[in-house]
Amino acid sequence: MSRRCVAWLVLIAGVGVAVALLPSAPGDEPVGIQQTAAEPAQAAPAMSARIDELLERDWKELGIEPAPPASDAEFIRRVTLDLTGTLPRVAEVREFLADDSPAKREALIDRLLASPRHPAHLANLWVRVLLPDSDDNEVSGADAAAFRRWLRERFASNLRYDNLAADLVMAQSTATDPGPALFYTSVQLKPEELAANTARVFLGVQVHCAQCHDHPHDHWKQTDFWGFAAFFAQVRQQAGRRQFGSMIMDTDVGDVKLPDTETVVLPKFLGGPEVAAPNGTRRAQLAIWLASRDNPFFAKAAVNRVWAMLFGHGMVEPIDNLGGRNAPKHPQLLDELAEHFIATDFNLRELLRTLVRTRAYQLSSQSVDQQDDVRTQAFARMTIKQLSAEQVFDCLNAASRLRAAEASSPAPALNLPDGGDPMREEFLSKFKTPAATNDYQGGIPQALTLMNGRIIAQATDPQQQGVLAAMEAPFFSDEERVDVLFLATLSRLPDDDERQPFVQHLSAAADRRGALGDVLWALLNSGEFILNH
Repeated sequence: MSRRCVAWLVLIAGVGVAVALLPSAPGDEPVGIQQTAAEPAQAAPAMSARIDELLERDWKELGIEPAPPASDAEFIRRVTLDLTGTLPRVAEVREFLADDSPAKREALIDRLLASPRHPAHLANLWVRVLLPDSDDNEVSGADAAAFRRWLRERFASNLRYDNLAADLVMAQSTATDPGPALFYTSVQLKPEELAANTARVFLGVQVHCAQCHDHPHDHWKQTDFWGFAAFFAQVRQQAGRRQFGSMIMDTDVGDVKLPDTETVVLPKFLGGPEVAAPNGTRRAQLAIWLASRDNPFFAKAAVNRVWAMLFGHGMVEPIDNLGGRNAPKHPQLLDELAEHFIATDFNLRELLRTLVRTRAYQLSSQSVDQQDDVRTQAFARMTIKQLSAEQVFDCLNAASRLRAAEASSPAPALNLPDGGDPMREEFLSKFKTPAATNDYQGGIPQALTLMNGRIIAQATDPQQQGVLAAMEAPFFSDEERVDVLFLATLSRLPDDDERQPFVQHLSAAADRRGALGDVLWALLNSGEFILNH
């Protein structure tokens, strides 16, 4: 039987799954002092319960019943993808499904947050957020890999988020490690680009529309934009060549002017006063203000971004537009969650723990009735999220165990993605997305890459990867082989209607190895595989 026929089997056998998955209707810290965020023992349960309390109050006012809780199989796949960027192993799924402990979900969350895959995943996410993607911004693979490693080290140590932001704004680097300097050099140190990017990333404010004139849809004035840009006007690139990227430095000269005028604009905090005589460099003054209580945006922007990463959409949408006219769906919840983030010392890991422990996060994405859209918007039903291109690649690798032997990390099976992998870079180039988005671009080139690309060909070749080779062991039945491949790709067991067509295909095949590759190929190309539900 050809792979085209096997694909039809998936379509027929999995139609119930596909239908069910689709919706039924359309405090200030001195700059330079790095601190690890505190790990409060009771903060997550209490705040998780408070989040659910506020959401349930909203559901009652809307007159909707939330979706049922996610099954254990649905939950382990979702939370593993969200916290580590890849799939759980077959043994991990089996163990979790067999565990009768009432606290097993909390234990799983703690294990995932302690995994080395967790900071690697966060680094992947934040690189995409921090580095604008445009034709004008050329970033070498070596610089991007070094920047990703720098981020991963900070996330691994659970550096306070305010300290991380300050490090990026200050952008210190050495001759051999560019560190966060790429945040500056990726936009050629242009003050207007740095102002727009910093405001978007750390304040959730789209102030760039006020660059040439007063903002047409918000209260920002042109002087607000250029006052913010003035904080970056005295940054220069150090002369000479380096092994990686470019070193940058602060000077005591440099100003910005309003376009087409000779009017010099002094540094000015967004929504705050001018800084006529900064204490230290202009960037240092900005870094101090960024996470201060005088800044009304920083904590809210952070929690809204993390919320959107987990729930598929933010309390404020778009997530980079916390302007006065763009009211949050849950103002009280956003305020209280931002205060919680501040009270826990800007602990990003604790914030993630708090959110994934909520009842809301652990609701099913299954379709219920005609109110599905209302449920989804009110966080009473989990949003079905498309995987990022990085996640698709890492899930292909995890499902097939193709490249485990090539890993350079101390634990080979982890294969932490630091960049520099030609096959990975080739795959990701097919799925290039607009700046500040995580979903991969879907289209004919992407579909062909998943169907016939080099990584798929190797992943489904029994001669090159581990799962299929292991499945040839004589003590496995065909039913068990199909079950293992479902667990490896979809993190669940198939139902009888799904299992039997694959078993028949294996039983009738003259080439057993090729037939196993066919089944894996079909599962990797199913709609369920590239979705986080």
